[in-house]
Amino acid sequence: MTLTLTSLGGAGTVTGSRHLLEYEGQRILIDCGLFQGYKALRQRNWAPFPIDPKSIDAIVLTHAHIDHSGYLPKLVREGYRGPVYCSSATKDLCGILLRDSAYISERDAERANRLRYTRHKPAQPLYTIADAEAAIEKLTPIDFHQDVHLAIGADIYLRRAGHILGASTVEVRWGGKTIIFSGDLGRYDDPFMFDPEPVQNADYVVIESTYGDRTHPKLDPMEQLGDVIARTARRGGTVVIPAFAVGRAQLILYHIWMLKKAGRLENVAIYLDSPMAINATELLCTHLDDHRFARQVCEETCAIATYARDVDASKAITNDLMPKVVIAASGMITGGRVLHHIQAFGGDRKNTILFAGYQAGGTRGDKILKGASKVKMFGHDVHIGAEIASLPALSAHADADELISWLGGFEKRPAKAFIVHGEPDASEALSTRMQDELGWRTDVVAIEKAYELGSGDE
Repeated sequence: MTLTLTSLGGAGTVTGSRHLLEYEGQRILIDCGLFQGYKALRQRNWAPFPIDPKSIDAIVLTHAHIDHSGYLPKLVREGYRGPVYCSSATKDLCGILLRDSAYISERDAERANRLRYTRHKPAQPLYTIADAEAAIEKLTPIDFHQDVHLAIGADIYLRRAGHILGASTVEVRWGGKTIIFSGDLGRYDDPFMFDPEPVQNADYVVIESTYGDRTHPKLDPMEQLGDVIARTARRGGTVVIPAFAVGRAQLILYHIWMLKKAGRLENVAIYLDSPMAINATELLCTHLDDHRFARQVCEETCAIATYARDVDASKAITNDLMPKVVIAASGMITGGRVLHHIQAFGGDRKNTILFAGYQAGGTRGDKILKGASKVKMFGHDVHIGAEIASLPALSAHADADELISWLGGFEKRPAKAFIVHGEPDASEALSTRMQDELGWRTDVVAIEKAYELGSGDE
């Protein structure tokens, strides 16, 4: 039988990554993410999974971000019974993120029912905390650079991908073929994460294309961040940073720590208002081998902010009239405590909403960044009058040049590369560059289309 690849998500979009390998009636799923952004995408989370979850033999996670792991609780509830392989840090982070995702889902359903701004009677959570706990029990940590043999005859191997704590590229050897899944690749020369590790050989490569059509500005993100905070503070305002709880929040804290050490931002209070980000930040010292920070840097970075661990502490931030920085999840303003801070501070021109990561189409973050004067929250419109700023240099994603650099590390051309995890323009742009600059054969993957691996590609 022929080995096949089918993307059940993360094709034509940057969310919902779920890539299926099938061989001789057995199945491995690489990533199991939630769809985010446009309503039509989010609705896919509620639809039955395209295949029977019981028919999947193993799942491998590239990293913990919700668009790569967040569907696991629902898949387990629907019948998946196998292991979920991932790095040790990814296991620890998933324990934080999946519980938080379930909590938000339950809370949003309760609020919608209580305030009656739902057309569903009653509104139900996508999954519960109990579902998340069941999924977390299936997480099986494996070491980087260690061959792991699966009962179905496949071998898997993890390399560091940069991006966030624990992120990996996944090598699968099965049916006589070697397939590399990039997951989300990180930046080169990032002060926090290691460079993405090179790969020398593969028959097929499945490559992300989040920034496949653009490059990040060659600017000092710390200087840019300091300038934004300083000018907002001079107005007596608040900087609200919707930050991804894992990765960006920690890097932002590091840059603020460096700025404070340099004698800047002396009278600006720093708040980290996200239990998820707080827990993720505290994991830095647990996984010192997974990033560049020495223990002392971790400890001092973690100590730079005041942590809002409960709702009362979060509400107290709103009442603080002094210039300040509030870092809160989620990074695309899809949920979490940042909604309340946007509601409290987003309407006043003396304040700033600062974006430090990718904003998927259809999310509140995308709408605000594109100039929306209002966004809907909690069933009603919230006015946006604050300064809007963006620091793409803080992105955790490799840009187009960095993707090409990583692909250039292969010693010989694979039979074909499959391009996923990107908006259509970004994926097509990366495909063209790979063909023109590397001489590779490429396919921009279509959702739920089966691609045969080994049928004349060589």
